[in-house]
Amino acid sequence: MFSIEHEFDSTIVTLVDDGDVPLQEDVVINAFEECVTIEQYDPRTDTTQKITLSMAQLRDLGAALNLPEGVYSIRPEGK
Repeated sequence: MFSIEHEFDSTIVTLVDDGDVPLQEDVVINAFEECVTIEQYDPRTDTTQKITLSMAQLRDLGAALNLPEGVYSIRPEGK
């Protein structure tokens, strides 16, 4: 299950683990114009862990999900 919210400066997607037990904590993805943050609460440390991806890293992640094992470099458009 997931939700989508549109804020003034970002879009927030929350992924809720509703699969089989054991369940993981919700993942909150906050998409800004210049970066994307991914947050998840860690009950072991009672803190929220946060990762920030640049738009280039996000592009590479999207491409990597559809490619076989290996090392890749994405060429800029028009080159």
